[in-house]
Amino acid sequence: MADQDIYRQLQERLDLYSVGFPATGSGVEIRILKKLFNEEDVALFLALPPQLETPGAVAGRLGRLEEEVAGKLEDMAQRGLLFRKAQGDSAKYGAIPFVHGLFEFQVKRMDTELAGFMEEYLEEGFKENMARGAELFLRPIPVGKSIEVTRQVAAYEDAAEILRGQKRIVITDCICRKARETVEKSCGGPLEACFMFGSMGQYYLDHDMGREIGLDEALKILADCRDAGLVTQPATAQNPAGMCNCCGDCCGVLRSLNSFPRPAEMVLSNWFAVVDRELCTGCETCLDRCQMGAISLDDDGLAEINLDRCIGCGLCVTTCPVVALKLTAKPQEEHRIPPATSLDQMLSLARKRGIQI
Repeated sequence: MADQDIYRQLQERLDLYSVGFPATGSGVEIRILKKLFNEEDVALFLALPPQLETPGAVAGRLGRLEEEVAGKLEDMAQRGLLFRKAQGDSAKYGAIPFVHGLFEFQVKRMDTELAGFMEEYLEEGFKENMARGAELFLRPIPVGKSIEVTRQVAAYEDAAEILRGQKRIVITDCICRKARETVEKSCGGPLEACFMFGSMGQYYLDHDMGREIGLDEALKILADCRDAGLVTQPATAQNPAGMCNCCGDCCGVLRSLNSFPRPAEMVLSNWFAVVDRELCTGCETCLDRCQMGAISLDDDGLAEINLDRCIGCGLCVTTCPVVALKLTAKPQEEHRIPPATSLDQMLSLARKRGIQI
């Protein structure tokens, strides 16, 4: 019983971070935690704040030897259970959310059991948290070619500009697609599809979870992902720590949004698609491109957009053979600006969930 109590404490702690980590009737969330953590791991995680600390500070608080604590912290970071940032010859460590964090950091350790647990957890309880937190977690941004060249687009809505603004770009496998592939449910899209920047990118490099690439290769990967019909979603900050390329079959966020009737209301997007009925031929190309089921054919056999479902990614626009589709900006009074930094993003997400940090 004691071990169950400590894992429940861990679940409750993780439920305070990011989009949360809710309890379920089946207890699958506890099975996930027991898969990742032993009891000593749990005790140390519960003693850590999200703010980065030195092993000496942690050891002093716990009344343990610094060398012993340092070794344990490093071991947990190597297993994707903590965030680690190098500080010269030393390192600092901090607690992490379930997403982005514990789940994504299993990219090299994903197996059939964990992938199966995640499938069960998403369906039983996590998808509502993912969908409700979507606007402050990941945000769809338009394909550059889907917007008229005469229109001014903010840098935070331009994936290529986000990449150009990074000092270091790290590419890693999409954890959602990898997990679905493990249980033979993947869409078959590109696996190496998620970009990490800054200290997050360095963490992926330090733990052999990704590789550093140059801008040209990054832009090529971005183009390939969009050709494959993936929605580009940076973290909901003007200076994001990462940027994913997602599909409605595998992505935890898009899969969760798809289960709701009006996903357009649940994302931070400043665009929507419109159809020129005079040009549309009803070829159905756009139906396959839309990851949110927002496009159908009307009684006249022409494309129509369900604005309750359109998230403004522009994938339909770029493959329309008769240029009958275009992205239009939402009215200025509906325009949303993402938080400036990742810290602002996390604080906004916590406030939305009623958590004061």
